[in-house]
Amino acid sequence: MLRCAALLSCALFAQSAPLQKITINFATRTGTTWPLYIAKEAGYFERNGLEANLVFAVHPAAIAMVISGEAAMTNYPLEQAMLAASKDASLAIVGSPFRKSLFALMADKRFSKVRDLKGKRFGVSQIGDAPYNYAVGLLAKFGMTPRDVEWTPIGTDVNGRAAALVSGRVDATMITAPVYFKLEQRGFKALANTSDYDDIYAPTVYVFKKSTMAANPRLAESLIKAHAEAIQRFYADKAFALKAYLKHMPDDPADLEKVYDRYSKINTFERVPYLSAAAVRYMIDHPVDEQAAAQMKKFDFHAVIDNAPVERLVREGYFEKLFGAAIKDEETRKAREAFR
Repeated sequence: MLRCAALLSCALFAQSAPLQKITINFATRTGTTWPLYIAKEAGYFERNGLEANLVFAVHPAAIAMVISGEAAMTNYPLEQAMLAASKDASLAIVGSPFRKSLFALMADKRFSKVRDLKGKRFGVSQIGDAPYNYAVGLLAKFGMTPRDVEWTPIGTDVNGRAAALVSGRVDATMITAPVYFKLEQRGFKALANTSDYDDIYAPTVYVFKKSTMAANPRLAESLIKAHAEAIQRFYADKAFALKAYLKHMPDDPADLEKVYDRYSKINTFERVPYLSAAAVRYMIDHPVDEQAAAQMKKFDFHAVIDNAPVERLVREGYFEKLFGAAIKDEETRKAREAFR
């Protein structure tokens, strides 16, 4: 009887404990952010002791928010996170929840193949951002280098790049789904897609400030758990996943459903979010420019990449409880492939 009373008292205390207020940055209005929308709508942040405010800001403002303490975490492209951390080792890269987007190289209809873009205007938000890096990776698949096109910084996100293509300001650009579906309907062509190349790595990672993690030892685990619960809901409940996305980012429901089906088919959201060694090596071997190459190659990323929070959750059996016993094989494989 005393044991039951103690358990009830603990439960009531846990329910009444104040939630920790935090800000989470998201740096892109694409499917990358989908689990954050689900976690917000389903109450998974609150379940893990957090009152989370989601704030949009693109690179480099997003990293600046983390460094200044304005944001506790950002969900960020790996290559940008690594470059930022190599310049400011106060940052920590913790796990990787997302494999890659449906990122199409979209071009005006007068171009039929990637090599037709030689000497043409290629739109990016800014030199060195994620769309730029993905474009460089795709161009390389067709024997081209960054010097083979004329880079045109647009200064905004995917919608701005799409508008630049439609207006004729640029001849080609990188566009995520579902935005590129609409461009295809207007006659623009998808000449290549990152999702078709397993050896083009484009994951996102959780980025924290080390001092934030030190002051809140379980914060990273709490956020990873909320994110993982949202990923579990994504795969299990299509209707809710679509509803949550559309509440935060209005879009064509039919187009969004196509994105959902493709994401679900290729398991683009990671159930066990270790950051792999192969992804880290890819970013070092494919820098945005010579200066970045020198910076990345001399830096020891063991100082900033931390898979330990994911490892602790694995040891605690968290992912097995969430996804079932079948996840153990994936845990073992991901642990073997993780950056150490």
